[in-house]
Amino acid sequence: MAYQRIEQYDSETTLSLSESYKKVIELVGEDADREGLIKTPERIAKAMQYLTQGYNMDAKAILNSAKFHEDVSEMVVVKDIELYSMCEHHMLPFYGKAHVAYIPNGYITGLSKIARVVDVFARRLQVQERMTQQILDAIKDTLNPHGVAVVIEASHLCMMMRGVSKQNSVTTTSAFFGEFEKNETRSEFLKLITHKLH
Repeated sequence: MAYQRIEQYDSETTLSLSESYKKVIELVGEDADREGLIKTPERIAKAMQYLTQGYNMDAKAILNSAKFHEDVSEMVVVKDIELYSMCEHHMLPFYGKAHVAYIPNGYITGLSKIARVVDVFARRLQVQERMTQQILDAIKDTLNPHGVAVVIEASHLCMMMRGVSKQNSVTTTSAFFGEFEKNETRSEFLKLITHKLH
């Protein structure tokens, strides 16, 4: 299945989710029938389908849809890819940026496809550590490159709003394959994603 954002929502799923969210609203002590909340269960139902649409996307199909033979072997870096996801432990958002690089081995893909692959895995119930590896694996398995690198920096509302309540904390995860497991290549990538171009 190619990349496609949800524009229409499954009515049966929307109804089931709406009923469940109405019950949640009532269980936390609110009146689900008051004016401001009457349509809230349906809004949440549609929002959740949008935020988890990654389950209906195929990262490898996305990459293959713009896969081109090209005899280049220089590092390709797409940095500062915005991402928004949902922590699977508390179903609260986490958000930040992904930096992705690969070294082609006969094939390249459209630059926008890299960003879409990030979306595929971000739009699911996630943990940042697993998502980092999933992005790497999708690129590695589809393009068979000499190397892949993924770094994600994100802020987690489950840490900011509850529990330890550390509003300024940022979590960084990384995954490296092939040439990026070598210190020199990895250092070049890390320098590129931290350097600000003027």
